[in-house]
Amino acid sequence: MAEKKELTGKQKAAILLISLGPDVSASVYKYLTEEEIEKLTLEISTIKNVTADKKEEVIEEFHNLALAQDYISQGGIGYAKMILEKALGSEQATAILNRLTSALQVRPFDFARKADPNQILNFIQNEHPQTIALILSYLDANHAATILSNLPEEMQADVARRIALMDSTSPEVIYEVEQILEQKLSATFTHDYTQTGGIEAIVEVLNGVDRATERTILEGLEKKDPELAEEIKKRMFVFEDIVTLDNRAIQMIIRDCENEDLLLALKVASDEVKEIIFRNMSTRMRDTFKEELEIMGPVRLRDVEEAQGRIVSIIRGLEEAGEIIIVRGGGDDIIV
Repeated sequence: MAEKKELTGKQKAAILLISLGPDVSASVYKYLTEEEIEKLTLEISTIKNVTADKKEEVIEEFHNLALAQDYISQGGIGYAKMILEKALGSEQATAILNRLTSALQVRPFDFARKADPNQILNFIQNEHPQTIALILSYLDANHAATILSNLPEEMQADVARRIALMDSTSPEVIYEVEQILEQKLSATFTHDYTQTGGIEAIVEVLNGVDRATERTILEGLEKKDPELAEEIKKRMFVFEDIVTLDNRAIQMIIRDCENEDLLLALKVASDEVKEIIFRNMSTRMRDTFKEELEIMGPVRLRDVEEAQGRIVSIIRGLEEAGEIIIVRGGGDDIIV
C-alpha cells in the first residue's frame, strides 16, 4: 500500500540522485544551498528500498521536465506545450507544464518583457485603459514607465489608477489579452489567479518616469481619487530615502522639521540615515541629539511612523516649492 502513496518533491529528488549515482549526485550538490543539501541528504538517508518501477517513473518525470524546460528556453511556454502535447498527449503535457511553470514562477506576458517598449506601445495605445493597465502591471517597471510616459496625457492618470487598484485577474482574461498582444506566439500557459498591479506596482513605475510625467499623473489622480493619490505620494518617498538627498536639502529639512519629530524618526533609523543627518547638524546640535537618543526610553512604533510621515510631508513641500530636488529613476537633468 505504501508504494501507492504520492511521493513528495523531496522524495523524488532523493530517488533521482540515488538512481544517478554518487558522482553525478556530487556534481548536483555543487549547485544547491547548504539548507537544500541538508534536507536532501536527510531525505536520502531515510529511503530504504526503491523499486525499479518507481525509479524509472521518477527518472521519466525528470526527463520530461528537463525537456519541457529546454523547449521553453527555445520558444516559450506555448512552443513547449505544443511539442509536449504531440509527444505525450494533452493531459500529461498540461501536468508537466503546470509543475514546471509553478517551479519557475513563469509569469504571463513573458514575450512582452523581452520586446521593445515602443513596439508594445504601438500595439496597446489604442486599447481600453484597463487592458493597458493589465499589461503594464506585468512588465518590467522600467519598460512600463517608458510606455506610461508615452501614452496620451489624458490617459496616463487613468491607467496609473487602474494599476494601483488592480487586485487579481482571471486566467481567461489574461489569456484573451495575450492573444490580442501576441500575434505570432502561443498564449502563455497559466492556471492560477495571479496577483497583479497594486499601489507598490504603480509606485515602482512612477519612480521610473520623468518628473513632468509623474506630476501630470499625480495631478490627474488627485482629481479622480485624492486618497489614492495621497497614498501613492507617501510611498514614492519614504523617510529612509533621505539618504538620496544632497547636504543642502538635508540642512533645510533639519531647519524646517520639529526636533521632537526628528528624534522620534531617528530612534529606529538606519546608521546610514543617522550619519547623514548628524553630518549636517552643528556640533552642538549633534551632541544634544545623540545624548537624547541614548537616554530616550521605548517609544511606540505608531509615534515613530507618524513623525517620519510629518518629515516626509515637509520634504514633499520643499520639493513642490522648488527648494530641493528629489532625483527620480527617470533621470531629471540637473545643472550644477
